[in-house]
Amino acid sequence: MMEEESETYSLFISQLDETTYEYDRLIGKLSSVEDFKFEDHSVPGKTSKEELEDQMKDVDVVVILSGLYSTDKSLIEREIDVAKTLQKPIIMVRPYGMENVPGKIEEVANEVIGWNAGCIIESITETLEEEEDF
Repeated sequence: MMEEESETYSLFISQLDETTYEYDRLIGKLSSVEDFKFEDHSVPGKTSKEELEDQMKDVDVVVILSGLYSTDKSLIEREIDVAKTLQKPIIMVRPYGMENVPGKIEEVANEVIGWNAGCIIESITETLEEEEDF
């Protein structure tokens, strides 16, 4: 009997021009889950509206690391604006070690979650299932 191949999720994960602890931590958590496959379409340093649109156009879900908001507020807001324009579901990950999401960016998220790998993956899959139901 052939084993069913698992789906590969296309994600845009917010990041800054340089690698950050939160980005590396999220990639590590997602990569550590054996039966969850994903591709991150975000490209550091490519942050103009047009470049973000190109990176997000084919993704399933946009994952915003809200802990990066204090470092580059305009970039995170631009990523959110592009995701909304492209009608992509947005999952907001709380700043690491905190409960509150900064600013008013929480209001645009389909879901706000913490740093548990299982919860993050469940949020991605459930968000996509909800999108398919519409």
